[in-house]
Amino acid sequence: QVQLQESGPGLVKPSQTLSLTCSVSGGRITTNYYYWSWIRQPPGKGLEWMGAIDSSGSTYYSPSLKSRTSISRDTSKNQFTLQLSSLTPEDTAVYYCARDLVGRTTTPRLRGQGTQVTVSS
Repeated sequence: QVQLQESGPGLVKPSQTLSLTCSVSGGRITTNYYYWSWIRQPPGKGLEWMGAIDSSGSTYYSPSLKSRTSISRDTSKNQFTLQLSSLTPEDTAVYYCARDLVGRTTTPRLRGQGTQVTVSS
């Protein structure tokens, strides 16, 4: 049974860079056909797809966030990471990592529990 777990700081300051890690157990992130994504949900708003990395390591980003987003992976640790730069309070959200056969989706078949990130000075 594949499980995903997000980890990272709960509070970051404006202008800083957020780094979140998704640790995957029960399956390999190099398994063919899967996309490993980051999705977020600001308070009172809907889910937003941020980007993904596929089994070969190719990355895909939301056009609205592309200039500030980087997704990478560490296959030896079976983890993938989100970096989001130039943070503002509007980046406050619950951040989820996810897995699906579709690269861009806000309703993935498998998702972590999510981690709250607050951007505040």
